[in-house]
Amino acid sequence: MTTVTPLVSSHLPLPLLRRGKVREMYEVDADTLLMVASDRVSAFDVVMREPVAFKGAVLTQLSAFWFGRLGHVIPNHFITADAADIVARVPALAPHRATLVGRAMLVRRSTPVAFECVVRGYLAGSAWAEYRKTGTLAGEALPPGLVESQKLEPAIFSPATKAETGHDENVTFAHVSQALGASLADSLKRASLALYEEGRAYAAGHGIIIADTKFEFGTTPDGTLLLIDEVLTPDSSRFWPADRYQPGSSQPSFDKQPLRDFLSGLKDQGKWDGNDPPPGLPPVVIAATSARYREAYRLITGASLEVPR
Repeated sequence: MTTVTPLVSSHLPLPLLRRGKVREMYEVDADTLLMVASDRVSAFDVVMREPVAFKGAVLTQLSAFWFGRLGHVIPNHFITADAADIVARVPALAPHRATLVGRAMLVRRSTPVAFECVVRGYLAGSAWAEYRKTGTLAGEALPPGLVESQKLEPAIFSPATKAETGHDENVTFAHVSQALGASLADSLKRASLALYEEGRAYAAGHGIIIADTKFEFGTTPDGTLLLIDEVLTPDSSRFWPADRYQPGSSQPSFDKQPLRDFLSGLKDQGKWDGNDPPPGLPPVVIAATSARYREAYRLITGASLEVPR
């Protein structure tokens, strides 16, 4: 594996449209944006100070992989994630090729929908915490007697608000319908469930359970709904090893588990309250998290992630 210097943030000669928790979005022209995934890492909706090497490349290249596989389900914003192609299309970026390689993606411009479209195929994370307390998910009742990590049949569409800082909040489908209109809300639900089922079926053939995930969508000026942002990555999904799945407890995970475990330990000990500022991360936690990201990429795509210098 090539050694690379982690990217904390990018600074390119294009108008900066937005700097999010992990990505920078630049304006290329009226129809095109450049999305750069840094190596910043967040957990519990808090961005850590230390970057995780290869993380941005995993998010970008794995998303590119899924955009190609899922394009028949719904159109998406993907144009290219090849640095040479990006530079050919935007010559002003030529001096910044090292920043682009592996972690940059040209995309079609759209107006983002103001909700995250979460699909839960298993009862885990915040869904399990809510269910254990109230028997509901986003305020809607679930059957009694479910256990942690139990498979949900069928998978449940569980939208959430978007938060650039702080914590996302689960909301009901009725809330989304009221905010966006029934037609768009129904389209989001249908597309999200179809994408999840396609992705889950593919991953199952590679020994991975996709327990849950979140999709983001945008609309073009003519009203076309596009899948945008990232798709079925370790940041947006829970990947569990199928051969170790045992309902009734939490599962080992091919994503940020080393980071989450470390932070959860600090929270349990009263050493961190889950908000900014984040605690410092030991090198062993950073290295283990990087390895998990690369392993997730290898398992899904069948190839090792190689990022040229």
